[in-house]
Amino acid sequence: MDPRMVRYFDGCKYMWDGEVYSSESIAREKASAYLKDKFEVRIVKAGNDFLIYTRRVVKEVVVEGKQS
Repeated sequence: MDPRMVRYFDGCKYMWDGEVYSSESIAREKASAYLKDKFEVRIVKAGNDFLIYTRRVVKEVVVEGKQS
């Protein structure tokens, strides 16, 4: 299996987390952890395995350094 690193869902870019999950329940456990960390998550069935794609929208940008 050679999963795509990037997929689009509803026009939004998601990145594959790099793991192949052997069951949906294991994938859902991991997805739950991502959700707690404020990621948006999509689980995709790929043959007999499952893949997780995530994205996180930046809500705040912190700029370090001198302001003028």
